[in-house]
Amino acid sequence: MVVDNFHPDKRVLVIGAASLDVLGQPIGTPESGTSNPAHVRTSFGGVARNVAENLARLGQPVTLVSAVGKDDLGKQLLNHTASAGVDVNCCIQVSDAATAAYIAILDDKGNLSYGLDDMTILRHVSSAYLRSQSDLFAQSALVFVDANLAPATLRTVFSLARRHNVPVCADATSTLLAKRLENHIPRLFLLNANRSEASALLNNRIEVNDMTNALAAAREFVRMGVEIAVIPIGEGGVCYATSQTSGHIPAVLTRIVDSIGAGDALTATTLFGILNGMDIDEAIRLGVTAASLTLTHTGAVVPNLSLELLYDRLII
Repeated sequence: MVVDNFHPDKRVLVIGAASLDVLGQPIGTPESGTSNPAHVRTSFGGVARNVAENLARLGQPVTLVSAVGKDDLGKQLLNHTASAGVDVNCCIQVSDAATAAYIAILDDKGNLSYGLDDMTILRHVSSAYLRSQSDLFAQSALVFVDANLAPATLRTVFSLARRHNVPVCADATSTLLAKRLENHIPRLFLLNANRSEASALLNNRIEVNDMTNALAAAREFVRMGVEIAVIPIGEGGVCYATSQTSGHIPAVLTRIVDSIGAGDALTATTLFGILNGMDIDEAIRLGVTAASLTLTHTGAVVPNLSLELLYDRLII
Protein backbone atom coordinates (compact mmCIF):
# COMPACT_ATOMS: atom_id res chain seq x y z
CA MET A 1 0.00 0.00 0.00
CA VAL A 2 1.52 3.30 -1.12
CA VAL A 3 -0.04 6.64 -0.23
CA ASP A 4 0.51 8.86 -3.23
CA ASN A 5 -0.56 12.19 -1.79
CA PHE A 6 1.97 12.27 1.07
CA HIS A 7 5.04 14.43 0.74
CA PRO A 8 8.05 13.28 2.79
CA ASP A 9 9.37 16.85 3.02
CA LYS A 10 6.20 18.01 4.79
CA ARG A 11 6.06 17.95 8.57
CA VAL A 12 4.48 15.39 10.82
CA LEU A 13 2.56 17.00 13.67
CA VAL A 14 2.88 14.95 16.86
CA ILE A 15 0.64 15.76 19.84
CA GLY A 16 0.74 14.12 23.26
CA ALA A 17 2.92 13.12 26.17
CA ALA A 18 6.50 14.11 26.91
CA SER A 19 7.79 12.76 30.20
CA LEU A 20 10.62 11.70 32.43
CA ASP A 21 10.78 7.90 32.46
CA VAL A 22 12.08 6.11 35.56
CA LEU A 23 12.71 2.40 35.03
CA GLY A 24 13.40 -0.07 37.81
CA GLN A 25 14.44 -3.68 37.30
CA PRO A 26 14.74 -5.81 40.47
CA ILE A 27 17.90 -7.80 41.05
CA GLY A 28 16.67 -11.26 41.91
CA THR A 29 13.14 -12.07 43.03
CA PRO A 30 11.47 -9.02 44.55
CA GLU A 31 9.61 -9.16 47.86
CA SER A 32 6.46 -7.14 48.43
CA GLY A 33 6.21 -4.73 51.33
CA THR A 34 9.91 -3.90 51.47
CA SER A 35 12.65 -2.22 49.48
CA ASN A 36 14.40 -4.37 46.88
CA PRO A 37 17.81 -3.96 45.24
CA ALA A 38 17.39 -3.00 41.60
CA HIS A 39 18.90 -1.36 38.58
CA VAL A 40 17.26 2.07 38.23
CA ARG A 41 17.72 4.38 35.26
CA THR A 42 16.08 7.46 33.85
CA SER A 43 15.48 8.73 30.33
CA PHE A 44 13.20 11.11 28.50
CA GLY A 45 10.06 9.49 27.15
CA GLY A 46 6.35 9.87 26.54
CA VAL A 47 4.67 8.15 23.60
CA ALA A 48 4.30 11.27 21.45
CA ARG A 49 7.78 12.53 22.29
CA ASN A 50 9.32 9.14 21.50
CA VAL A 51 7.54 8.97 18.15
CA ALA A 52 8.67 12.51 17.34
CA GLU A 53 12.31 11.79 18.23
CA ASN A 54 12.38 8.57 16.21
CA LEU A 55 10.94 10.36 13.18
CA ALA A 56 13.43 13.20 13.49
CA ARG A 57 16.40 10.84 13.80
CA LEU A 58 15.24 9.17 10.57
CA GLY A 59 15.29 12.57 8.86
CA GLN A 60 11.56 13.36 8.88
CA PRO A 61 10.58 16.98 9.66
CA VAL A 62 8.46 16.84 12.81
CA THR A 63 6.79 19.26 15.22
CA LEU A 64 5.91 18.22 18.78
CA VAL A 65 3.06 19.74 20.76
CA SER A 66 3.19 18.82 24.42
CA ALA A 67 3.49 20.45 27.85
CA VAL A 68 6.36 20.45 30.35
CA GLY A 69 7.01 22.16 33.64
CA LYS A 70 8.71 25.54 33.64
CA ASP A 71 11.70 24.16 35.51
CA ASP A 72 15.10 22.64 34.90
CA LEU A 73 13.66 19.20 34.10
CA GLY A 74 11.25 20.63 31.54
CA LYS A 75 14.05 22.62 29.91
CA GLN A 76 16.31 19.57 29.78
CA LEU A 77 13.56 17.49 28.18
CA LEU A 78 12.90 20.11 25.50
CA ASN A 79 16.62 20.65 24.85
CA HIS A 80 17.23 16.91 24.47
CA THR A 81 14.28 16.54 22.10
CA ALA A 82 15.30 19.56 20.05
CA SER A 83 18.87 18.25 19.78
CA ALA A 84 17.46 15.20 17.96
CA GLY A 85 15.93 17.50 15.34
CA VAL A 86 12.38 17.89 16.66
CA ASP A 87 10.73 21.32 16.46
CA VAL A 88 9.61 21.98 20.07
CA ASN A 89 8.69 25.66 19.64
CA CYS A 90 4.98 24.90 20.12
CA CYS A 91 5.46 22.96 23.36
CA ILE A 92 3.95 24.70 26.37
CA GLN A 93 6.01 25.47 29.48
CA VAL A 94 3.82 25.91 32.54
CA SER A 95 4.60 26.90 36.12
CA ASP A 96 1.61 25.36 37.89
CA ALA A 97 2.26 21.68 37.09
CA ALA A 98 5.17 19.26 37.13
CA THR A 99 6.64 17.72 34.00
CA ALA A 100 4.92 14.40 33.28
CA ALA A 101 6.53 11.31 34.77
CA TYR A 102 6.29 7.58 34.09
CA ILE A 103 7.57 4.87 36.43
CA ALA A 104 8.04 1.40 34.96
CA ILE A 105 8.83 -1.76 36.91
CA LEU A 106 10.45 -4.34 34.65
CA ASP A 107 10.72 -8.08 35.13
CA ASP A 108 13.95 -10.06 34.88
CA LYS A 109 13.56 -10.24 31.08
CA GLY A 110 13.17 -6.49 30.65
CA ASN A 111 9.42 -6.61 30.00
CA LEU A 112 6.98 -4.30 31.74
CA SER A 113 5.45 -5.72 34.93
CA TYR A 114 3.45 -2.60 35.65
CA GLY A 115 3.70 1.13 35.16
CA LEU A 116 2.60 4.33 36.89
CA ASP A 117 2.15 7.65 35.17
CA ASP A 118 1.31 11.22 36.06
CA MET A 119 0.25 13.08 32.91
CA THR A 120 -1.75 15.80 34.68
CA ILE A 121 0.18 18.53 32.90
CA LEU A 122 -1.31 17.50 29.55
CA ARG A 123 -4.49 19.36 30.48
CA HIS A 124 -2.61 22.42 29.21
CA VAL A 125 -2.66 20.92 25.71
CA SER A 126 -6.24 22.08 25.48
CA SER A 127 -8.76 22.48 22.69
CA ALA A 128 -8.30 26.24 22.88
CA TYR A 129 -4.53 25.93 22.54
CA LEU A 130 -4.78 23.64 19.53
CA ARG A 131 -7.26 25.96 17.83
CA SER A 132 -4.75 28.78 18.33
CA GLN A 133 -2.19 26.62 16.50
CA SER A 134 -4.47 25.49 13.68
CA ASP A 135 -1.91 26.51 11.04
CA LEU A 136 0.20 23.56 12.18
CA PHE A 137 -2.46 21.21 10.83
CA ALA A 138 -2.53 22.93 7.44
CA GLN A 139 1.26 22.62 7.18
CA SER A 140 1.46 18.92 8.05
CA ALA A 141 1.44 15.72 6.02
CA LEU A 142 -0.23 13.87 8.87
CA VAL A 143 -1.03 14.14 12.57
CA PHE A 144 -0.08 11.63 15.25
CA VAL A 145 -1.68 11.56 18.71
CA ASP A 146 -1.43 9.39 21.79
CA ALA A 147 -4.36 8.61 24.04
CA ASN A 148 -2.92 10.56 26.98
CA LEU A 149 -4.75 13.58 25.56
CA ALA A 150 -8.04 14.54 27.18
CA PRO A 151 -11.18 13.45 25.30
CA ALA A 152 -12.09 17.07 24.47
CA THR A 153 -8.60 17.69 23.11
CA LEU A 154 -8.79 14.56 20.97
CA ARG A 155 -12.12 15.74 19.52
CA THR A 156 -10.47 19.03 18.58
CA VAL A 157 -7.55 17.23 16.93
CA PHE A 158 -9.90 15.26 14.70
CA SER A 159 -11.99 18.36 13.94
CA LEU A 160 -8.97 20.44 12.90
CA ALA A 161 -7.49 17.56 10.92
CA ARG A 162 -10.75 17.09 9.04
CA ARG A 163 -10.93 20.82 8.30
CA HIS A 164 -7.44 20.75 6.80
CA ASN A 165 -7.84 17.30 5.17
CA VAL A 166 -4.95 15.80 7.14
CA PRO A 167 -4.97 12.10 8.13
CA VAL A 168 -4.72 11.23 11.83
CA CYS A 169 -2.70 8.35 13.28
CA ALA A 170 -2.96 7.22 16.89
CA ASP A 171 -1.39 5.03 19.53
CA ALA A 172 -3.80 3.45 22.00
CA THR A 173 -1.18 4.03 24.75
CA SER A 174 -2.62 1.80 27.51
CA THR A 175 -5.53 -0.53 28.18
CA LEU A 176 -7.28 2.12 30.29
CA LEU A 177 -6.68 5.03 27.89
CA ALA A 178 -7.45 3.17 24.67
CA LYS A 179 -11.19 3.72 25.05
CA ARG A 180 -10.63 7.44 24.47
CA LEU A 181 -10.10 6.58 20.81
CA GLU A 182 -13.23 4.47 20.47
CA ASN A 183 -15.43 7.13 18.87
CA HIS A 184 -12.64 8.14 16.48
CA ILE A 185 -11.87 4.70 15.03
CA PRO A 186 -13.67 5.32 11.70
CA ARG A 187 -11.52 8.39 11.08
CA LEU A 188 -8.10 6.92 11.83
CA PHE A 189 -5.54 6.52 9.09
CA LEU A 190 -3.31 4.32 11.26
CA LEU A 191 -3.94 2.72 14.64
CA ASN A 192 -1.29 1.03 16.77
CA ALA A 193 -2.79 -1.04 19.61
CA ASN A 194 -1.18 -3.94 21.46
CA ARG A 195 -3.07 -7.06 22.50
CA SER A 196 -4.81 -5.69 25.58
CA GLU A 197 -5.48 -2.29 24.00
CA ALA A 198 -6.97 -3.86 20.88
CA SER A 199 -9.20 -6.11 22.99
CA ALA A 200 -10.39 -3.10 25.00
CA LEU A 201 -11.14 -1.05 21.88
CA LEU A 202 -13.17 -3.94 20.48
CA ASN A 203 -15.05 -4.32 23.78
CA ASN A 204 -13.57 -7.82 24.04
CA ARG A 205 -15.51 -9.03 21.01
CA ILE A 206 -12.13 -10.43 19.98
CA GLU A 207 -9.76 -11.51 22.75
CA VAL A 208 -6.36 -10.78 21.22
CA ASN A 209 -4.12 -13.47 22.66
CA ASP A 210 -2.42 -15.00 19.62
CA MET A 211 -1.53 -14.30 15.99
CA THR A 212 -4.84 -15.58 14.61
CA ASN A 213 -6.90 -13.31 16.86
CA ALA A 214 -4.55 -10.37 16.29
CA LEU A 215 -5.07 -10.67 12.53
CA ALA A 216 -8.82 -10.92 13.08
CA ALA A 217 -8.73 -7.80 15.27
CA ALA A 218 -6.68 -5.87 12.71
CA ARG A 219 -9.17 -6.77 9.98
CA GLU A 220 -12.05 -5.77 12.26
CA PHE A 221 -10.51 -2.33 12.80
CA VAL A 222 -10.24 -1.94 9.03
CA ARG A 223 -13.87 -2.97 8.68
CA MET A 224 -14.69 -0.22 11.18
CA GLY A 225 -12.91 2.37 9.05
CA VAL A 226 -9.21 2.34 10.01
CA GLU A 227 -6.95 2.51 6.95
CA ILE A 228 -4.00 0.68 8.56
CA ALA A 229 -4.29 -1.36 11.76
CA VAL A 230 -1.06 -2.43 13.47
CA ILE A 231 -1.16 -4.85 16.41
CA PRO A 232 2.13 -5.77 18.10
CA ILE A 233 1.92 -9.10 19.92
CA GLY A 234 5.24 -9.08 21.76
CA GLU A 235 7.41 -12.10 21.04
CA GLY A 236 4.85 -13.12 18.39
CA GLY A 237 5.78 -10.16 16.17
CA VAL A 238 3.35 -7.74 14.55
CA CYS A 239 0.04 -8.31 12.75
CA TYR A 240 -1.40 -5.71 10.41
CA ALA A 241 -4.25 -5.14 8.00
CA THR A 242 -5.45 -2.69 5.35
CA SER A 243 -8.44 -2.87 3.03
CA GLN A 244 -6.19 -4.54 0.41
CA THR A 245 -4.01 -6.86 2.47
CA SER A 246 -3.15 -8.25 5.86
CA GLY A 247 -0.15 -10.05 7.23
CA HIS A 248 2.22 -10.97 10.01
CA ILE A 249 5.86 -9.99 10.52
CA PRO A 250 7.70 -12.23 12.99
CA ALA A 251 9.64 -10.74 15.87
CA VAL A 252 13.43 -10.71 15.82
CA LEU A 253 15.16 -12.90 18.40
CA THR A 254 16.52 -10.17 20.65
CA ARG A 255 18.19 -9.94 24.03
CA ILE A 256 15.91 -7.41 25.73
CA VAL A 257 17.52 -4.66 27.79
CA ASP A 258 14.16 -2.99 28.35
CA SER A 259 10.94 -2.90 26.37
CA ILE A 260 10.07 0.76 26.91
CA GLY A 261 9.88 2.64 23.62
CA ALA A 262 9.88 -0.35 21.27
CA GLY A 263 6.25 0.17 20.24
CA ASP A 264 6.89 3.86 19.62
CA ALA A 265 9.84 2.99 17.36
CA LEU A 266 7.58 0.59 15.45
CA THR A 267 4.95 3.29 14.95
CA ALA A 268 7.36 6.06 13.99
CA THR A 269 9.34 3.95 11.54
CA THR A 270 6.19 2.56 9.93
CA LEU A 271 4.90 6.11 9.44
CA PHE A 272 8.27 7.15 8.01
CA GLY A 273 8.11 4.30 5.53
CA ILE A 274 4.59 5.16 4.41
CA LEU A 275 5.45 8.84 4.04
CA ASN A 276 8.40 7.87 1.87
CA GLY A 277 6.43 5.68 -0.51
CA MET A 278 7.04 2.19 0.87
CA ASP A 279 4.30 -0.37 0.64
CA ILE A 280 2.81 -1.42 3.95
CA ASP A 281 4.69 -4.72 4.20
CA GLU A 282 8.09 -3.04 3.79
CA ALA A 283 7.14 -0.22 6.16
CA ILE A 284 6.06 -2.69 8.87
CA ARG A 285 9.22 -4.77 8.40
CA LEU A 286 11.31 -1.64 8.86
CA GLY A 287 9.24 -0.78 11.92
CA VAL A 288 9.76 -4.22 13.47
CA THR A 289 13.49 -3.82 12.85
CA ALA A 290 13.45 -0.47 14.66
CA ALA A 291 11.51 -1.99 17.56
CA SER A 292 13.96 -4.88 17.90
CA LEU A 293 16.88 -2.45 17.90
CA THR A 294 15.21 -0.34 20.59
CA LEU A 295 14.75 -3.40 22.80
CA THR A 296 18.54 -3.77 22.98
CA HIS A 297 19.07 -0.16 24.06
CA THR A 298 18.84 1.56 27.44
CA GLY A 299 16.37 4.38 26.95
CA ALA A 300 13.25 4.94 24.90
CA VAL A 301 14.95 5.93 21.62
CA VAL A 302 18.11 4.62 19.96
CA PRO A 303 20.40 7.68 19.87
CA ASN A 304 22.17 6.73 16.63
CA LEU A 305 19.01 5.63 14.82
CA SER A 306 19.22 6.07 11.06
CA LEU A 307 17.74 4.58 7.93
CA GLU A 308 21.12 3.08 7.07
CA LEU A 309 21.33 1.36 10.44
CA LEU A 310 17.85 -0.11 10.02
CA TYR A 311 18.54 -1.43 6.52
CA ASP A 312 21.71 -3.07 7.80
CA ARG A 313 19.54 -5.03 10.25
CA LEU A 314 16.39 -5.34 8.14
CA ILE A 315 14.38 -8.53 8.47
CA ILE A 316 14.13 -10.19 5.06
